[in-house]
Amino acid sequence: MRFVEPFRPSSPSTAPRARRFLSSAARVGWLAVFLGPVLQAAEGFDARGRMPLPESRQRSGDPAKGRDYLLNGDYLKSGVPLDIYRLVAGSKSANELGREGENATLPAAMTAVTAPNGEVVASTNCLGCHAQPLKGEFVLGLGNSLRDFTKNAATTANLVDGMLRLKSGANSPAYEAFVPFRDAIRAAAPHIRTQVAGTNPALKLAYVLAAHRDPETLEWSNEPLLPLPPESEVIPSDVPALWLLRKKNAMFHNGMGRGDFARSMMASSLLTMQGAEEAAEIDEKFVDVLAFINTLEAPPFPGKIDPDLRAKGERVFSVNCSGCHGRYGEEESYPNLLVSLEEIGTDPALALAAIEQNEVHASVYNHSWFGQGEHGARLVPLPGYVAPPLDGVWATAPYLHNGSVPTLEALLDSTKRPTHWRRSFSPRDYDLDRVGWKFSEESSGGDKHVYDTTLPGHSADGHLYGDDLDADERRAVIEYLKSL
Repeated sequence: MRFVEPFRPSSPSTAPRARRFLSSAARVGWLAVFLGPVLQAAEGFDARGRMPLPESRQRSGDPAKGRDYLLNGDYLKSGVPLDIYRLVAGSKSANELGREGENATLPAAMTAVTAPNGEVVASTNCLGCHAQPLKGEFVLGLGNSLRDFTKNAATTANLVDGMLRLKSGANSPAYEAFVPFRDAIRAAAPHIRTQVAGTNPALKLAYVLAAHRDPETLEWSNEPLLPLPPESEVIPSDVPALWLLRKKNAMFHNGMGRGDFARSMMASSLLTMQGAEEAAEIDEKFVDVLAFINTLEAPPFPGKIDPDLRAKGERVFSVNCSGCHGRYGEEESYPNLLVSLEEIGTDPALALAAIEQNEVHASVYNHSWFGQGEHGARLVPLPGYVAPPLDGVWATAPYLHNGSVPTLEALLDSTKRPTHWRRSFSPRDYDLDRVGWKFSEESSGGDKHVYDTTLPGHSADGHLYGDDLDADERRAVIEYLKSL
């Protein structure tokens, strides 16, 4: 564990940050709607717009069991019958995880499991969002910024449905094993299509799956039991690295996931879960998964680091950045600070959407099966974003909570942030000098491979603290960040 006391000199750029927040909020048309709740919640912030998050106590588990369950476990018990999956996707795999048996032939994001009726199916797993190849290495725990959620996920589900009806019949065991997965995909698909590739609709997916579950029994309903946001309202998120979790008091960007992290993580099983009894079994095993996640380390920077420039960068970082992001090295500390929307100035859409849903979704979740008992999980949406730990930050581009900034260079110098930018989505196309994705500036959006910062929820405004540094200081800080 690393990090320091929360201190940073007051900055002359506070007013521009506030103006950028207001303009960004106006773009999504929400400031008037949320002003009341935001001001009420803002009572917890200090004069500098910061709020320490209380510790969330965790259960202890077995890391070795957790690794096996994460990579091979049946926390999703429904999927595409394995023979049909082979027809659609083939059987080639690099086996980056060193798995055995059927799983050795499947992509890292898929697992062969036995459904309750005995059928073997290929189901998705957590690594679809929480692992990614980068610069020739497969990095377990890295948030996947290459995945494409612009496609209609129901298309493949409907294709498989048709194939199964022809091959096995609608009353066959294979079809029965597929139905829970199919129903969840059909329900979620219209709500989770992002406007650009590489962004993640996790918040919206969670709302949809929870809305189709009885809060006590967790049984599935084909009709939503809670109101859903509009289908077109998909706010993008960047997936945080899992190795940061052991330092954090809240799981999500807006400080929302509190209490028992294992309980929150196993909610991914809502995709195919059959009820509360199955949930309890998965919950116990996710205690081990969390123990494994807490052993993950950030990957080392693969290039050369200038020791003198790094030392200078560490000094600049200590004065200007450590108050929110913590200290690293022998005297590590991490303050777990939520920074208010007005202070940070980054796109408010994600935080404000969570506040909007608080009266229904968060309240129901907190009183549901997930919130019960001494190991209950809680959603506590607030008007701000957590200043994250920076271990392995070199590998986690693009930056900000919505993935709107392609490099560390642009993050620390807002004049270099492109309005529209394109990347190749090749995991090798990474810039170790500017630290982030190689990109080209474009004149407009409209292409799913072009990040458009003018879209609602996609703004690259805010976090202007690097603008207070000169060019040499910024270069030194980047050199230091490579070493974390």
